[in-house]
Amino acid sequence: MRSCRRDLQRNKGTGPSKKQRPKSPGDDPELLKNEINEVPFFDVQLPYELALKIFQYLGKAELGRCAQVSRTWKILAEDEVLWYRLCQEEGYLLDMSISDHSCWKLALKNCRAREHMINSSLAVAAHEDGTVSVWSLLLGQEPIHHFQHNQHLQALALAPGGAAVATASGFQVRLESPDDRGFWQTPGTFEIQKLVNFLNLVPDVTGSPVAVAAAEDIVYLLKAEAPGRILHSVYGQPVTCLDVAAHEAAFGIKTFGWLLNEPNQILLYNLETNQCVTKLGNSMGAFSCVNLHSSPPNMLVAGNKDRRVRVFDLRCGEAVCCVQGHQLGVCSVQMDEWKVVSGGEEGLLCVWDQRMATKLWEMHARHPVRHVWFDSHILITANIPEEKNPRGDLLCPGCFARRYRGVIYSYDFSVDQLAVDSVLPICRSSYDEVSGYSYNIGLAVPYDSI
Repeated sequence: MRSCRRDLQRNKGTGPSKKQRPKSPGDDPELLKNEINEVPFFDVQLPYELALKIFQYLGKAELGRCAQVSRTWKILAEDEVLWYRLCQEEGYLLDMSISDHSCWKLALKNCRAREHMINSSLAVAAHEDGTVSVWSLLLGQEPIHHFQHNQHLQALALAPGGAAVATASGFQVRLESPDDRGFWQTPGTFEIQKLVNFLNLVPDVTGSPVAVAAAEDIVYLLKAEAPGRILHSVYGQPVTCLDVAAHEAAFGIKTFGWLLNEPNQILLYNLETNQCVTKLGNSMGAFSCVNLHSSPPNMLVAGNKDRRVRVFDLRCGEAVCCVQGHQLGVCSVQMDEWKVVSGGEEGLLCVWDQRMATKLWEMHARHPVRHVWFDSHILITANIPEEKNPRGDLLCPGCFARRYRGVIYSYDFSVDQLAVDSVLPICRSSYDEVSGYSYNIGLAVPYDSI
């Protein structure tokens, strides 16, 4: 019996303990070196060169996720060859070799931050005499670029996230953009058959700018240094609204006359194939505004003359949410993952929760709400009188147009603001209540900052 007890005591510590656990590659530099030579890919071991070849097919976001798998994958995902290739593909530092930088991941980050800072600080104005002025808000009050049209401008657009300007005057559309040295040039001029009603620049375009123009019942795809191409044209179906994303364009069409029995719709076109992807909506009222570029993936929000706001799922081509709260037609919309902001012809501004199809907040102004923009804390609206509203989208985020007698409102929905005498006390929720109601929710929910 004593012999058995001694054997048990002797064997008691033979199992794996905290002090005797096997060393991981992160604990032993020699083991880490061996693992780098043979990178673990699930149940197989691959040479480093072959693993690097696989990682070359990944983008920035995928490499960031792979870097969180293990220390070995982190070293592989931050290889200079991968980030040098990404930097070259995005058009940065093309004249440099891989040995010119010690950290190409940081070099790419700095290039993107510098470009965003410059592009997001541009302002554009169109004047009565056909002059267009471009300012850099970082360089001072003097314009950095001028160009002239012979006639009055019907439409003006500033590229979101890019330094490019598009203008429409008479039957001419003109594209302006700076080169690599910062000198502005005219990469494209196009002659259009009809007067342009709507004009947008395609975002996130590397190289020469690309524009989409709607002239009555014709939609053009205008690429710099290439002839203009007709994207859509149906006689008797004028375009009523237009918005453009990186690879798609959405526009509303109105039927009348001999096509009176057909409903009004929104057409979604692929800008790479120039083909109609889907048709949305079957409304008797004309679609007056549409937002595609700032909507979540596979989603689109549109306003209609029938006073309704509709949210469409592009995958099924159907409306997943429809709300009504305006007395007149809807003239501006924007949405994110859970809320919709809409502005009406009567001056009513509404914030909706599209998941519950419920109005969260509203504010009334004198003039129609022609433009809305918001993020997690700020909501900005432009209210322009009907008789002073220009043709086309002359006002866009970051742009200045000529003086109108409208008003620009800025609402602050910051949840951490302590001011109790604000004009919006209902939007100052602390989220401490056990139960609440729809009016104590702001533009940002608690998990938005995570």
